[in-house]
Amino acid sequence: MAALEFKEATLPNGLRVIAEINQEAKSLAMGYFIKTGSRDELVGEEGISHFLEHMVFKGTKKRSAWDVNREFGEMGAKYNAFTNEELTVFYGAVLPEFAPRLLELLTDLMRPAIREEDFETERKVILEEIALYHDRPNFILYEKAQAAYFGSHPLAKPVLGSVESVQNLTRQQMVDYHARRYVPGNMTLAFAGNLDWQEILSLVEAMTAKWPAGRAIRNHPPFEPKPARLRDVSEKAAQTYTTFLAPGVSASSEERYAARVLSEIIGDSDNSRLYWQIVDKGLAETATAFHHEFDELGLFYVYAQGDPKNDELVSQAIHEQLEKLEREGVASEELNRAKLKTATSLVFAGETPLSRLFYLGMTYTYTSRYEPLTALRRWVLHLQSYHLNELLEAKPFSKALEYHLVPADEE
Repeated sequence: MAALEFKEATLPNGLRVIAEINQEAKSLAMGYFIKTGSRDELVGEEGISHFLEHMVFKGTKKRSAWDVNREFGEMGAKYNAFTNEELTVFYGAVLPEFAPRLLELLTDLMRPAIREEDFETERKVILEEIALYHDRPNFILYEKAQAAYFGSHPLAKPVLGSVESVQNLTRQQMVDYHARRYVPGNMTLAFAGNLDWQEILSLVEAMTAKWPAGRAIRNHPPFEPKPARLRDVSEKAAQTYTTFLAPGVSASSEERYAARVLSEIIGDSDNSRLYWQIVDKGLAETATAFHHEFDELGLFYVYAQGDPKNDELVSQAIHEQLEKLEREGVASEELNRAKLKTATSLVFAGETPLSRLFYLGMTYTYTSRYEPLTALRRWVLHLQSYHLNELLEAKPFSKALEYHLVPADEE
């Protein structure tokens, strides 16, 4: 395996540029990671982060939407973008010889035109997307449960916004939001794969030289989870959808890998406590768990989906397993299995520059540190039971919010 080299620099305007260089790689991936999402939206801006992500691809002062699409195609680029509660990411991967051209295109897109006619057209697309997701009971469940769990905290805000909020957004609000959040001091440009660092860095500095320096503030209000059991009905649901949300650890915490392994023990899709107690026994068709890390907060998310007649049995089984875990801790056999699965997932995620780019950029955005894949694998495999049991000593699942979404005819 080729030796990897990490480079980092902060430009005079505040933009952070990082690269994990692999001279033997056959491709190069790059992406702008902007530390902004639904939690950073002001009252009346709900959904604007995701809306702006769409508008970026509608063009700039020197490119139309057609130009943008054509140029990506001419490079044979694999590209896209996504928005969540805390990040908006624009990325692409190409053959190394197209690196300067892709860099220029992505950098130009970071200063979109936000034309009025495009704004109105894309508003309709966003409203259709909201309608599409609201036809999916599992999406409705997550949105409602997260809003109930976080309450008045900014993380309660839905990424897509609501029909009402998107209908009321104005172009000027988006222009103001872009000026406030898409500032160099709130952005990281990451590269992974085959590149010449000095050449790339010189290009980035020249392309962003006219960007005005600036930083963006993120509020971190206090948060205290409140246990609750909620039940709602949905006309879209044919099955019962159940989730437990419990406090986890943050994206910058060294305990996050222990939390990920713990979630594997709880709800790995084919060999976990919930699988054997719920899915294998035919109580539900799906029972999973994962750990979601945020800025200064974290969340264990347990999920089950199945026949409404088994709703209470599933709920009881989840309670029993979570209480047992807090009471007795983890066993060495299940720990070893979960460690290997987590380590394998990390290795798989690093096999191509594009897949490695996401972990590189997101981790650096939260921690300002470089974490080599070899070090991550070693850290996960060296986890011991006490690392996970220390998390369980706080009894996070005793503070869980339980949310059930059931078919309307079950009420």
